[in-house]
Amino acid sequence: MSVQDRNLKNRARVLIVDDEFHVAHAAAMVLSQAGYECETCPTVEAALKVLECKGADVIVADMRMPGMDGMDLLKKVQSKQPDLAVVVTVPLPAAESAKAALRGGAFDCVTKPFDTDELNAVVGRAVEMSTLQRENRKLREQLDVASIAAGFVAEAPKSRQLVAMIRRVAPSRTTALIEGETGTGKELVARMLHYWSNRADGPFLAINCKALADGVVESELFGHEKGSFTGAIRERAGCFERASGGTLFLDEIGEAGSDFQAKLLRVLEDGEVLRVGGSRPRKVDVRIVTATNRKLRSEVAAGRFRADLYFRLSVIPLKIAPLRERREDILPLAHHFLAFHSTDAGRPLMLSPQAEEALLSYSWPGNVRELENIIERAVVMSGQETLMPDAFAFDDDDSDEDLGAGLDPVSGPGAAPGSTIDSNHARRAARPAESKDEGTLQTTLDRAAAVRIKAALAAAGGNRVEAATTLGVDRTTLYRLMKRLSL
Repeated sequence: MSVQDRNLKNRARVLIVDDEFHVAHAAAMVLSQAGYECETCPTVEAALKVLECKGADVIVADMRMPGMDGMDLLKKVQSKQPDLAVVVTVPLPAAESAKAALRGGAFDCVTKPFDTDELNAVVGRAVEMSTLQRENRKLREQLDVASIAAGFVAEAPKSRQLVAMIRRVAPSRTTALIEGETGTGKELVARMLHYWSNRADGPFLAINCKALADGVVESELFGHEKGSFTGAIRERAGCFERASGGTLFLDEIGEAGSDFQAKLLRVLEDGEVLRVGGSRPRKVDVRIVTATNRKLRSEVAAGRFRADLYFRLSVIPLKIAPLRERREDILPLAHHFLAFHSTDAGRPLMLSPQAEEALLSYSWPGNVRELENIIERAVVMSGQETLMPDAFAFDDDDSDEDLGAGLDPVSGPGAAPGSTIDSNHARRAARPAESKDEGTLQTTLDRAAAVRIKAALAAAGGNRVEAATTLGVDRTTLYRLMKRLSL
């Protein structure tokens, strides 16, 4: 099949940007006859608007235009849509401009006046490259989601039932409500619903409802037109439009205010959105998946959540059991996280039988997220290849003595041979009651990590490579931790 035949079948879209009307029109005529769908724009500003609303497969842009030129457009496209091929056009003598464009990431350069065969050939190669890059990116995204989904351990009966339910309901476009405690993996379930649906090729957009103030809800959800309010310097598509053809995940829906709830209900009922300042409703094809760590039925009974919206959202309810109720998942999850973070640290680690017993004996108030944090902290802080119970900083540990158990500022952490979870609990029970540290578990872990890193740096005289070796982590991991802890 020839390039022209493929273009006629798939109708690749080419955006031609040139301030000379007759030049742009001539290029559009040539490419249209070759089977491309063409649109012309006289300015870079107009082209950016068309890109946001309609998109394109290839851009053919003049290097020399008044105001923003082809190089400006190339830079903006490179930053926002690196898969989109840009072909620049230059007058025949402008060799330096062409070189600059190619160095800046342009796919190729065509001289003006156009040679019909050359223009067709270059645009054909650009379309094929753009298509290949987009397909590769989608494959990478699907592999990422597949990897994430594989990380959803389902050994416990409740977990197996949940996965079976997700697979059964994923192909529909019915709204789903995911309920579960903080840290149970609600967004992961939402991504699995998307990945196993026929919308997997479409976008997955996650929005935290708690982060949307009442004053910006309408603009964020539905978008706005240019000049519709102070600061609206250009039109902008809202969440529903950006997620059209895919899945919109609204996390922490129980935190949504009354204004948010009313506007969301309207979209669910009408299937269309009206931008702020707009006059024409826009149809959207999007599946809504919501999540909450609250009991929405109780919120409805208390008058804090609309009953009509609740019944719209909970057509398919999915409940994730807390980790303490699916203990068969604890060790498989721990081994999964240990393998991941051990690879990141560049050294193999394993759990001792006593460490496994400690993990099974803990109540996990922070669920899967807490388990991963504790495993990551143990990988960073431990200097041994086999993790013992003292490597873990559980939320029921009473003091910095426990957090630093076995930690030596120079030689690294370690647990006494033969120490067991029973002796650890007995030691804690035998101590007089002390006031607990304030803050979250992650805050406590960060404080302990900061103390350990500072000690290692001091012992190494500020040499980060030596400090990383002492801590048993690679240099990149140490730099990342220092940046996160502001050290």
